[in-house]
Amino acid sequence: MHVVIINGSPRVQKYSNTDKIIASFVKGLSKKGASFETYAISNRKSWEIIRDAYIKNEEILIALPLYVECIPGLLLEFLETLPRKNEHTRISFLLQSGFAEGCQLRCGEEFLAKLPEYLGVRYGGCLVKGDNFGIRLLNEEKQEQITKPYQAMGELFTEGDGFLREEAKKFTGPEYFPLPVRLIMQLVFKTFGKKMFQKAAASWGCAVPLDKKIWG
Repeated sequence: MHVVIINGSPRVQKYSNTDKIIASFVKGLSKKGASFETYAISNRKSWEIIRDAYIKNEEILIALPLYVECIPGLLLEFLETLPRKNEHTRISFLLQSGFAEGCQLRCGEEFLAKLPEYLGVRYGGCLVKGDNFGIRLLNEEKQEQITKPYQAMGELFTEGDGFLREEAKKFTGPEYFPLPVRLIMQLVFKTFGKKMFQKAAASWGCAVPLDKKIWG
């Protein structure tokens, strides 16, 4: 198996959580003897090269982040430049997000499930996983701990069923957290979480509180 992997994040690879996930996923591919080539749409100058790889290959995997239930606009713009192919080509998706509950990603998953039909190709399923916020901000050891499970999914992918297997569906984790957990998380975000985001914003140059009203 040879897989063309496209990083659909608008962030440059250095700051892309998706890039870190792909790095773990391809370890699983390599372990099972599959080959791959990776590209990133964040570099517009490479779009022609990526399109050429898409045209010449039949196993395509697009990995992308979900931003507040929205597919990145840059990825949609890139997809509009792709030509229609036939059912010999298969597109699968790896959808990741900072939201931990599976339900937070289902809208994006439904949208991606319809894309292959527009491109005239087969759908290979969508690997859905949340709780990936801030991977790029962690040290290398912590990054590896969080992304390591994707290696097993890379191994699974080489078996030919894409992400349509039950193992891939279970990989998402909880669809909803139990009510007590949700209440505790709300409390944490309103206290410690708020302080954490304020501190991070300040380190990036934000000089005003995140909840400051700038109109009205």
